[in-house]
Amino acid sequence: MNEISEIARLNAGAETVHWGYFDARLKPVLTIESGERVTISTVSGPPDLKPPPSFELPAGLRDIHRAGGPQRFFGHICTGPVAVRGAKAGQTLQVGIEKIEPHYDWGYNSIRPLVGALPADFSETRTIHIMLDRARKVWRLPWGQEVPFRPFFGVMAVAPPPEWGVIPTPPPRRNGGNMDNKELVEGATLYLPIFNDGALFSVGDGHGAQGDGEVCITAVETGLVGTFRLTVRDDMPLKWPRAETPTHIMTMAFDPDLDDCVVIAIREMLDVLCERTGIDRYQAYTLLSLAGDLRITQVVNGSKGVHLMLEKRYLDRVKR
Repeated sequence: MNEISEIARLNAGAETVHWGYFDARLKPVLTIESGERVTISTVSGPPDLKPPPSFELPAGLRDIHRAGGPQRFFGHICTGPVAVRGAKAGQTLQVGIEKIEPHYDWGYNSIRPLVGALPADFSETRTIHIMLDRARKVWRLPWGQEVPFRPFFGVMAVAPPPEWGVIPTPPPRRNGGNMDNKELVEGATLYLPIFNDGALFSVGDGHGAQGDGEVCITAVETGLVGTFRLTVRDDMPLKWPRAETPTHIMTMAFDPDLDDCVVIAIREMLDVLCERTGIDRYQAYTLLSLAGDLRITQVVNGSKGVHLMLEKRYLDRVKR
């Protein structure tokens, strides 16, 4: 069997999504082996944010709206969960993001009172719908400016610890979720600590473009199709999600207090440096001050996010 025929496919629809919540008791809608690939489609938006008739509404989103739920909280439509056979609590799920493509050719952005980075500054709700120029890979805003198409999934998660119960999707947590990290594009790899047998991976909140911070609370919210390779790792226990791009290693942290996020992300990267290079913690702290880039991921999801990026060339073991 060739590799292309081995890729499982999971499409967003009324029977394959959970809307607005994570729960360790959710039954998987698909099960794959560790190391296998799966292509997953996602959709975004409640009925009141659907576009005018000039924009095509995908069948999966229509079916989800028609079914009316189960929407536990205001939040994201997540496709999944996908179980990885043999995954156990305490292990790590390696999510290789191999390909990201548009699911449809439009997205939306919405500003609402009382939310976002400036919750008191905007007194009315305003939503715009934005068309994607696939050939030129740009979004054309209604007033004429253009923004590059740079897709990523705002939500990638494993199921939370069972003792957390049912939790809303908007705040990111140690199980991942609504991280809104624009570095997690095609070619990046995400690592998530596993809390339940099967890992139970879900994905949603497709973003066609977003700046660090996501300051008005929405990006270009759209539907995407991603191909992921899901691999169980037994050799890298994690407390927090971690990621890498072809050029950088990345630690991440989420907390209502941005200062606490900074502390967690730095300490996590110090652990990485000391383990990988053999240098001591003082030396690692100096190196991060000289070469690490500390960035605000988002500030609008209840728990804020920080990611610390370091070029991989600094991870080589130091020869004494």
